[in-house]
Amino acid sequence: MQKPVQFGVLGAAKFAREYMAPAIHSAYGAQLAALATSDAAKADPFLSFCPDLQVHNSYDALLADPGIDAIYIPLPNHLHVEWSLKALDAGKHVLCEKPMTMRADEFDALIAKRDQTGLLVAEAYMIVHHPQWQLARDLIADGAIGNLVHVTGAFSFDNRADTGNIRNRAETGGGGLRDIGVYVIGGARFATREEPVSVQSAIRWQDDIDVFTEIRAQFPGFTYSAYVSIRAHPHQEMVFHGEQGLIRLTTPFNARVFGEARVELHRPGLEVQITRFPGADHYKLQVEAFCRSVREGVDYPCPLEFSRSTQEMIDRVFVGAEPL
Repeated sequence: MQKPVQFGVLGAAKFAREYMAPAIHSAYGAQLAALATSDAAKADPFLSFCPDLQVHNSYDALLADPGIDAIYIPLPNHLHVEWSLKALDAGKHVLCEKPMTMRADEFDALIAKRDQTGLLVAEAYMIVHHPQWQLARDLIADGAIGNLVHVTGAFSFDNRADTGNIRNRAETGGGGLRDIGVYVIGGARFATREEPVSVQSAIRWQDDIDVFTEIRAQFPGFTYSAYVSIRAHPHQEMVFHGEQGLIRLTTPFNARVFGEARVELHRPGLEVQITRFPGADHYKLQVEAFCRSVREGVDYPCPLEFSRSTQEMIDRVFVGAEPL
């Protein structure tokens, strides 16, 4: 039996504490082995469910730990590339939170380092590992809704009261588009296997961060519209509208947190077939896919090239945006 992939977590971020560290701890083929934080008190919640966790007092100390195979990076957005490259230079595989870069061209250094070292480095884009997205992708490919006509996406929440949140700070790469725009954009690309031909957008700015973004695009086979906001009532949805049916994902991005993951297949005659996924944990599935790639050499479902193309579309949204 192969030894589990030994993971170290770079920083005691809230998201790591509540979601990804428990996912690593419970995933088959993985072991949560170490955490780096300069504040020992921040390690206590991690130790509560993983008492054997080794705690390093600096990021560099964790990277130098010879017992660690892979690093999970939940740092603020503007630090992702720097510490991903440092981890690769230290001989560690890397799973880094999205957005992995601030601009698409920053992926080039990561791709080059991946190819040079032979290590796995990937953006933690968890939704592609969820069976609801794999079902939606298969249904579209199999012609279940006929020719695709239009795709819509929406993702919003309101965090205006959390003024210290990195999403509300321009200097840490905050804003809604980088944080949640990756989902409405990458989700459409993943499910349809198509890339945009043209992109138009409009953005409402507040304190130098984007708080509402509207996107319109033309893909080779369909039109697309979406919006994301960090100043609106919580909502999320993806709809793939075809000539002979419609696919609707009611909880496409925060399954089990926002609600139950469901795929609705609307067919002629007002028939609706609903497939539910009450127990699927896309964070755990993501870690297990990562470990299979590390241990068995199988292709990772979300390579850097996919993430780079999502960031390319985000870059186009920023560059061409009209003010709102």
